[in-house]
Amino acid sequence: MPDPIPRPARDWLSTLARYREPSTRRSLWELGVTLVPFLALWALAWMALSVSPWLALAIAVLNGGFLVRIFIIQHDCGHGAFLANRTAQDWTGRILGVLTLTPYAVWRRTHSIHHAHHGDLDARGIGDVLTLTIEEYRTRGWFGRLLYRLYRNPLVLFVLGPGYLFLLQNRLPFGLMKSGWRYWTSAMGTNAMIAIGLGLILWFGGVWPVLLIYLPTSLVAATLGVWLFYVQHQFEETHWSKGEDWQLHDAALEGSSHYILPQPLRWFSGNIGIHHVHHLYSRIPFYRLPEVIRDHRALAEAQRLTVRESLRSVNLHLWDTVEGKLMSFKEARRRYGVA
Repeated sequence: MPDPIPRPARDWLSTLARYREPSTRRSLWELGVTLVPFLALWALAWMALSVSPWLALAIAVLNGGFLVRIFIIQHDCGHGAFLANRTAQDWTGRILGVLTLTPYAVWRRTHSIHHAHHGDLDARGIGDVLTLTIEEYRTRGWFGRLLYRLYRNPLVLFVLGPGYLFLLQNRLPFGLMKSGWRYWTSAMGTNAMIAIGLGLILWFGGVWPVLLIYLPTSLVAATLGVWLFYVQHQFEETHWSKGEDWQLHDAALEGSSHYILPQPLRWFSGNIGIHHVHHLYSRIPFYRLPEVIRDHRALAEAQRLTVRESLRSVNLHLWDTVEGKLMSFKEARRRYGVA
């Protein structure tokens, strides 16, 4: 039997601190083996346009996996977990943000809010998938309920939502509109570089590289990214609490899943499936997360979520504060008479 997870969860912090230091050589290697294939596949897809648009599209879809990994590297830069040199790390994050369509400073701030308040029912709204309690849903009028049902519909969350988030919402510093020039500079600077890149693509290749390579690669990566973020927190026995019952480290560990992915999906997703460890100690580089679960069986066994189980999480919509779990609209109606 695995050793029980220490309570409180913060008892893990001193143990996990041993894994926090990034290796510059390893980080540069991970950057190289991600960026080089990404750029090579982009060039290959462009050349394939002269052979078959379908071939170019297929290569672009495949390249979405590398773009997800680029986002994970940007993500680690935002957590200070990729390079020892802060300046080099931040500029790496800014440059990668042009590829991922994500303003670095804006995302870093909103994501830090997500980490600081995840699982806190009193501090929802930035960096989270909107989740209502059964009581909150019940007090909404019919139109409010309809909007929430539409928001939680898989078509909106995983088909329309990713494109809206990365292509449109990320163009402005939403959530930080009145927080100072730094976030506007981040958003507008990223937008300017994206515009220059698109202008060059249109100048040298016309509209088809944009439609058959740029957009498909970006949308595939966006969809995969949104899915990963969703299943890492939206599972039946996740953690939500409020007031004095909420505790940062317990929420980090218990409210984040250990998503069991097969290779090569673990590689493309930068081990982000080991999300409970990441939330508990976000300074650990993504390439060191497997070391943690290899060395600590209790963490390897905690919050395990298989791919099959994650598919069922799509039908979870409301937080039951009595049972302490997420449930579907159907179950909420059956148990509590919620329409």
